[in-house]
Amino acid sequence: MTLQQLRYLVAIADSGLNITAAADRLYTSQPGISKQLKLLEQELGVQLFTRKGKSLTAITPAGREVIGRARRIMREVENIRSLAGDMAGEQEGTLAIATTHTQARYVLPDVIREFRERYPKINLELQQGTSEQIAELVAANRVDFAIATGSRHLFPNLVLLPCYRWDRIVVVPKGHPLAAIPKLSLADLAEHPLVTYVFSATGESSLKKAFADQGLEPNVVFTARDADIIKTYVRMGMGVGILAPMAFEPQDQKDLVPLDAAGLFPRVTTWLGFRRDSVLRKYMVDFVALFAAHLTSQVTRKAAQMGTQGEVDALFSEDSLPLKGAASALAAKAVV
Repeated sequence: MTLQQLRYLVAIADSGLNITAAADRLYTSQPGISKQLKLLEQELGVQLFTRKGKSLTAITPAGREVIGRARRIMREVENIRSLAGDMAGEQEGTLAIATTHTQARYVLPDVIREFRERYPKINLELQQGTSEQIAELVAANRVDFAIATGSRHLFPNLVLLPCYRWDRIVVVPKGHPLAAIPKLSLADLAEHPLVTYVFSATGESSLKKAFADQGLEPNVVFTARDADIIKTYVRMGMGVGILAPMAFEPQDQKDLVPLDAAGLFPRVTTWLGFRRDSVLRKYMVDFVALFAAHLTSQVTRKAAQMGTQGEVDALFSEDSLPLKGAASALAAKAVV
């Protein structure tokens, strides 16, 4: 058994059992991967995949067990390389991040700009998706960091560091009746069609629950993953927007008005997560500190050594986390 065989095995699983796609991913040949897979199965004495002709159709129970262990081995190989690189003082490598559109579009640009100035030889890979899609990338070992809001149950094997809190805002076109109300209520919002983010496919929506707790039924007419799309449809008159305050930009005040929704919905926390068995290189720890200043290298490394998420959570109080976005977004309203 070789590391190359285990690398091929994991690549096949991550490529939907398509050996050609796995070969493309690893810049090698399809016959070479097929040969090594056959040799591995012969050595182990078990069939890792079921086949139909020359195609792989499913992973066998034995295959699932072996692939799971192979993933752990390959992670440790990367950890050893990371550890050696840090010891040698290298400042080269790759940082792969999976996050939501809101973080990628409105929060991360300044962080990445400063990070690139510090580490020009580090290659950055940024992938966007829903919480479920981010969880799939984490499970496939394709990213170093995950950044998202809520949905913590999807990431049981990550160390989750709380970065900042935020309250949703309501966005309406200029002249909208809601803009004249001194203090919004959920009953006010329930009288209008709503445009907001796509709800999580798993777990209960905190937005819907807030309405239900007051015996109200929200009229959600449109959902999207992209805040820019939400604002577009608010401009079209499709409904009242509910979105993250970071997504309201100065140019939006030309035709949109942000309204304070603090207290109407539960306050949410954006977190950054990494695998519990990761070796964090210096540039990775520095990225965390750039994203959230209270997550110093000492705090991040201490959290990484903890055995449970409960221990990590105990390091932080809710009041110690910065409140992001709301002040700047609502300040724009005063300028209108």
